[in-house]
Amino acid sequence: MNISRLSKVPLRELWKHEAHGFTKWLADNLDFLSEALGYQLTLDQQEISAGSFSADIRAEDPRGNYVIIENQLEKTDHDHLGKLITYMSNLEAKTAIWITSEPRPEHETAVHWLNETLPADTAFYLIRIEAYKIGNSFPAPHFTIVAGPSPESKQIGEQKKELAERHIQRLEFWTKFLQRMKAELPVYKNISPSKDNWIGTTLGKSGLNYNFAVRMDDCRVELYIDLGDLNRNKEIYDKLFARKEHIENMYEDKLVWQRLDNKRASRIYYPILSGLNQLEEWNDTHSKMIDAMKKMQMIMQVELKNL
Repeated sequence: MNISRLSKVPLRELWKHEAHGFTKWLADNLDFLSEALGYQLTLDQQEISAGSFSADIRAEDPRGNYVIIENQLEKTDHDHLGKLITYMSNLEAKTAIWITSEPRPEHETAVHWLNETLPADTAFYLIRIEAYKIGNSFPAPHFTIVAGPSPESKQIGEQKKELAERHIQRLEFWTKFLQRMKAELPVYKNISPSKDNWIGTTLGKSGLNYNFAVRMDDCRVELYIDLGDLNRNKEIYDKLFARKEHIENMYEDKLVWQRLDNKRASRIYYPILSGLNQLEEWNDTHSKMIDAMKKMQMIMQVELKNL
């Protein structure tokens, strides 16, 4: 049996010039690239202008959307990445393809990030071009997708957007809340609005925190016990819990008691069944939170003093 050796062919031996050699060949042979992508590309135009720049190739995908292709027969660089983003936005392309002989790791990371960040109907590919031959055969190009869109990347992107939107919503919630609360509970006057899901302060004793927390559909006011010592935290909680009936009678409502045996801290809180999602109820929610905290501080400060 005769077996030949597979050998790599330097790209510059096949295409002396990137624009007049490789780009022209690729425009005439998009089926090679199409096989790697898994869908057919149809040539639209070469060297298409985008202001003072020009993209190597513009093609169309099976749905008729524009695809921008930029070639680089060397290591990737920031210049080509910037050009691709410019072409993609100015030429109304849904897909950008960056073909290179040597993708840098930092650019691979950038392309992954772009696929997580760009709209769901867009895609960004980083593709390595190589050439091989077997024995004395003609050289054959080989395209490998180094980074590209995936269901996972789009899901991560949606999660990031959702998280960013939630942060903006929290900031707005706390901004409006603090405008009211600082007049009614001056102890919070130095608290700034936050993107976090909670804000809080102490009343005299460090580690005994009176916090407000908000989620999408509910919120709470709480006494959070964390003096840095597990045994001391549980001791304070247990003494308060021993007076649970009296405390709840004073509060005129039920509280949620969480010893949190697997954690250093403990928590006692009052739940309120409205949160970030109920935009039209924010004013009412803020009122309930302030009233609940006034009660919490008045009762717990006496109880803690008596411990």
